[in-house]
Amino acid sequence: MSVTLNRSLGVQRNKLLRYKLIKELYQKSVQEHPYTPTTKILEIYIVPIYPISRTTLYEILCTSVATELKEVEAAIEKQRELKASQIRLFD
Repeated sequence: MSVTLNRSLGVQRNKLLRYKLIKELYQKSVQEHPYTPTTKILEIYIVPIYPISRTTLYEILCTSVATELKEVEAAIEKQRELKASQIRLFD
């Protein structure tokens, strides 16, 4: 069970880090071209690097990446502490 939980936390962490990069790219593109529609920013700047759909972009923009990343990092750290505190039977 612990391996599955660790793996899912790692997947979630990687997804949030990717979301963070996409959000930064989107913000940079909006600053450079303020009157460009979101769909054009997606088509011109984001899709060549991260092939995602418009729905996924909207999901990313609505996600609170920093908050969720802190929660996942805390859960990963808790798992590490738990693993370190466990008694080894056959050492």
